[in-house]
Amino acid sequence: MSSNLPAVSAHGCVTFLGAGPGDPGLLTLRAVEALASADVLIAEPAVLDVVRAHARAGVDTPQLTVVDDTSATGSTFNVPVLRDAANLVMEAARSGRRVVRAVSGDPGLDGSAGEEMLACAAAGIPFEVVPGVATAVGVPAYAGVPLSDPSGADVRFVDARSAGERCWTEVGASDGTVVVSATLETVAAAAGELVAAGRKPDTPMTVTVAGTTTRQRTWNATLGSIAQVLKQAKVLPSPDGHQPVIAVVGERTAAAQRDRLSWFESKPLFGWRVLVPRTKEQAASLSDQLRSYGAVPHEVPTIAVEPPRTPQQMERAVKGLVTGRYEWIAFTSVNAVKAVREKFEEYGLDARAFAGIKVAAVGEQTAASLVEFGVKPDLVPSGEQSAAGLLEDWPPYDPVFDPIDRVFLPRADIATETLVAGLIELGWEVDDVTAYRTVRASPPPADTREAIKGGGFDAVLFTSSSTVRNLVGIAGKPHNVTVIACIGPATAKTAEEHGLRVDVMAPEPSVLKLAEALAQFGAARRDAAVEAGEHVTRPSERRPGARRRRTT
Repeated sequence: MSSNLPAVSAHGCVTFLGAGPGDPGLLTLRAVEALASADVLIAEPAVLDVVRAHARAGVDTPQLTVVDDTSATGSTFNVPVLRDAANLVMEAARSGRRVVRAVSGDPGLDGSAGEEMLACAAAGIPFEVVPGVATAVGVPAYAGVPLSDPSGADVRFVDARSAGERCWTEVGASDGTVVVSATLETVAAAAGELVAAGRKPDTPMTVTVAGTTTRQRTWNATLGSIAQVLKQAKVLPSPDGHQPVIAVVGERTAAAQRDRLSWFESKPLFGWRVLVPRTKEQAASLSDQLRSYGAVPHEVPTIAVEPPRTPQQMERAVKGLVTGRYEWIAFTSVNAVKAVREKFEEYGLDARAFAGIKVAAVGEQTAASLVEFGVKPDLVPSGEQSAAGLLEDWPPYDPVFDPIDRVFLPRADIATETLVAGLIELGWEVDDVTAYRTVRASPPPADTREAIKGGGFDAVLFTSSSTVRNLVGIAGKPHNVTVIACIGPATAKTAEEHGLRVDVMAPEPSVLKLAEALAQFGAARRDAAVEAGEHVTRPSERRPGARRRRTT
């Protein structure tokens, strides 16, 4: 554990932690370290999912009470606040535990963490502060709005909820950049305050909602036009008007400049809900790749992995690995690696048991799972990532250089005749062993099935013919507005046989190339809309009666 963590006293200790404005990737390394050591996690509802992913299993997560105290303050700009947070924090710390209090943005600039820190200090409870990316700084960066320039112009931060007449007068008299924290419903009133204080109505401004998340949306306007812009965009009136926004006022927010600097919202798949019908283990790297293009991956298992019905054959093969029965072991899937790893752990073995054995992996993902296990593959196909590609690079058996002529092939209960036959042709003996069984997964939740059939997803990635058959079998056929992307010709043929229109096909059979091909499709689609002067929409927004869906 890092020495930077506060010592736990009889009263415990508290870490006040900034979780950033919404993007989970903006958590600092220090924040992740503190979360991993927490006994109690007290987080604002908006960031609970972001921070909980880094806390240990079983961490206590008492809920904060959210109330609206508008009537108590009479403020035009008030938003829901938290009640009794300080009492909850100190009660947890007094039990002698390590408490992490997570807030949106930065503890010193966002929210009222300072009051909770004073309460801890008064009670003699040790605490530390882990800064986070402040909302008023992170959101403009993601909106493509730089807050300063070489001229060193003034930058002012205003919280419209608490700003008084003096504050508005000061920022109105300044010609610097003003960053205003408000809500959708109150941002026009804040713009009015600035105009009343002396700012010109034609001063450019941007308004960003859900900043740094894939729900982010930014509008270009002026102080005088923002109310009309939000009305024309059909954002207001809306029951979602309480959503917080960051407005940036000043010449650096001019639309012409932001069009060149809007790096986040212009990602090729920004905001696309993409269905990934694979097992969770297999989906991880693909989902990461999709997120890098701005998409929101939704993983739906179509295959469940179960142990073999008769484990004796697998047990004998693993013992053979240890006793030197094999020259090679060939892994044809991530699940095969997992099955062997679990059997190793059952016997108290680790990666050292592979010493002296050559290891082959069918592709990048399988190789990555082996590296995670502590094993560096000796052979990964240089071309096509498939059994055929593996055979192209596999050396023939040579009795002079190969003391043993046997290959261990742990696989699913689905046959691998191509690989077995090819290895035998190269002179090898093959122990073709069922390491796991694949069965059709249970149907996904009702809302996911409805989104699949009703056009709620923008795209679906099919990585094999079985994923096509299984998804249609457990959830129904995707809506015709959904972009269908397939990993290769055989998968595309199966999709077409199920009545699906194939829009994208990977140039080579790799899941990462498939994601890349979908991103290229999305980029071309976006460019065509911009060139035609049309508003850029997602495929799901083009179905009849479509509403803007909230994603995470």
